[in-house]
Formats: sequence, C-alpha cells, structure tokens
Amino acid sequence: MKVTMLAKSCDKRDCPTIYKTDRGTILVQGETPTGHGLSIPDHETLVEIPMDLIRQAFGDTASA
Repeated sequence: MKVTMLAKSCDKRDCPTIYKTDRGTILVQGETPTGHGLSIPDHETLVEIPMDLIRQAFGDTASA
C-alpha cells in the first residue's frame, strides 16, 4: 500500500495525521478515545482527531 500524508496537526511524529492511500482509502492517526459508550467490534477502533485537521486535509467542505 502506498501512503501519502495529506495533513497533520503538529511537527512531531506522534500527532493527529490524515493520509490517503493508493487503494482509494483514508488512514487516520489520532488519539484513541475512551468513555464514549459505543460498542465497537474487536476488529475496528475509533480515532479522535481535531476538525481543524479535517478542514486542512479536505477544505472547508467538511463541517462539524
């Protein structure tokens, strides 16, 4: 899989980041939230990222 960074929220390695892949998908790096009350299957996870990062990657068409 080829991965290209679209946007990140800081200059460090361990910060929220959005990537696109050559498979037509998006990868998201961010904090794993807790206390959300959702039932998530074992093979999936939730990732929390700032809306400003979404806007940086995809423009103002992404709204909260």
